[in-house]
Amino acid sequence: MNTIIKSATVLVATMTISFNAFAQEAKKPASPPATATGKIKDATITIAYSSPSVKGRTIWGGLEAYDKVWRAGANDATTFTTDKDITVQGKKLPAGKYSFFLIPKESGTWTAIFNKESKQWGAYKYQESQDALRVEVKTKALPATQETLVYKINKNGFSMDWDKISVPVEIK
Repeated sequence: MNTIIKSATVLVATMTISFNAFAQEAKKPASPPATATGKIKDATITIAYSSPSVKGRTIWGGLEAYDKVWRAGANDATTFTTDKDITVQGKKLPAGKYSFFLIPKESGTWTAIFNKESKQWGAYKYQESQDALRVEVKTKALPATQETLVYKINKNGFSMDWDKISVPVEIK
């Protein structure tokens, strides 16, 4: 009888652990939230975004259209915060919190946008009249596919890397 009770207890415990592990995996969002934070000179920069994956899809010119404002991530618009006034691609940007958008181009430079309305879902209600700054940036080809979108902050600025493209933005 003791053996049956012990076996039943082990079976129930195993099923509970397996169910909880499955439930946790099921809750994992398709585009999980992420944050990149770093110092550039005296300024602390924080970029908050949701990180979609390529998943075998055509990203540029497919999932993300060329010549159209894009939220530069998934879900809510990506936010960019600086605690000090900075210079982006040679143009002044006051300290504050902004939505960060990109306009992908098939060739040439992309447009990076810092918009005063920091709380937006995607780019659906984006208004150009709220732009604090627009700058042109030259993209770079990545040596290998970057499966999940990632922002990286370094001493010269930051980059958004996804699929086969890196979008470096210079900050001073």
